[in-house]
Amino acid sequence: MPRVVGTDPGTGSLDLLLMVDGEVADQARMPPDADPAGLLRLLEGWGPLDLIAGPSGYGLPMVRASEASGADLGLMGLVREDELGRPLGVGGFSRWVAALAGSGLPVVFLPGGIHLPTIPDHRKIGVVDRGTADKVAVAALALRLDADGEGRAPSGSTFAVAEIGSAFSALLVVDGGAIVDASAGSAGPMGLRSSGAWDGEAAYWLGPLSKQDLFRGGLDDLGAAGRPGFFESIRKHLAGLRELTPFDRIYLSGSASSRADLAPGLVDTLGRFGRAVPLGNLPGAWVKQAAQGSALLADGLAGGRNADLVDSLRLREASGSVLDGLAPFVRARSGAGTPPA
Repeated sequence: MPRVVGTDPGTGSLDLLLMVDGEVADQARMPPDADPAGLLRLLEGWGPLDLIAGPSGYGLPMVRASEASGADLGLMGLVREDELGRPLGVGGFSRWVAALAGSGLPVVFLPGGIHLPTIPDHRKIGVVDRGTADKVAVAALALRLDADGEGRAPSGSTFAVAEIGSAFSALLVVDGGAIVDASAGSAGPMGLRSSGAWDGEAAYWLGPLSKQDLFRGGLDDLGAAGRPGFFESIRKHLAGLRELTPFDRIYLSGSASSRADLAPGLVDTLGRFGRAVPLGNLPGAWVKQAAQGSALLADGLAGGRNADLVDSLRLREASGSVLDGLAPFVRARSGAGTPPA
């Protein structure tokens, strides 16, 4: 009877869900700058725990906190040395991760899409984000609900997920129960705070960029141009994804997906590509859907009833680094050049 916890370190809050034997047992929401000591007290109060899917940021390939190096922890946040210590991105993320890594609790850091073998290598070139670990968790929740709703194994599910968060937007494609493609983060469609689809020339001209620059230029920054730019960006990215992997339904999730001024337009935009379906929740759950999906994956990894999700998503085969797609640029900078065509 696994006793596990899933987490979601969002820009607006840190959400946690306690799952016992595959059922929601408790849940909590903490502010984005929550004291790590309070986080540890909460987790210890929920114990004894078999597994905690910790806040994972850009992700790690199934690395236990007790085995994570300093370099590993840095890769989950991707903050340059010259910006360390500044209030960047998710408020308390680095402090939560450091506290969990030193806590002795059974914490594992989940992979992002970039680590999954089911997304081909050629779709990872030049990017670090093909769906962060929390977006993989949202896809896991959608996969659980889709498969159970149809009364079949996860391997029979094909759909897309549109996750519209408080800062970034992400589109993920699940084919045959596995994540095969994604357009996400600063390289994805426009978000509420992110412009999406960064132009290399713009990055060069504005450089050196700050992490906070990635949180600018989105819908809420743009005035009259924001709405058409936002919805058109989602259409462009979703059309490209569907051209490569056909799907007929799209699950809509994220904190901004129910915003009164956006929800009708999002349903209409997604409806051009298939049936738009608001992503549901696990029975009794009210925390963010990424925390719910994270708990499902923790349950599966601990041998619980959601082991089929872990197998379908091939989480245990996750490997590599979020920086692997940047190898051609690293080689060029080191003077090694690029391999011949």
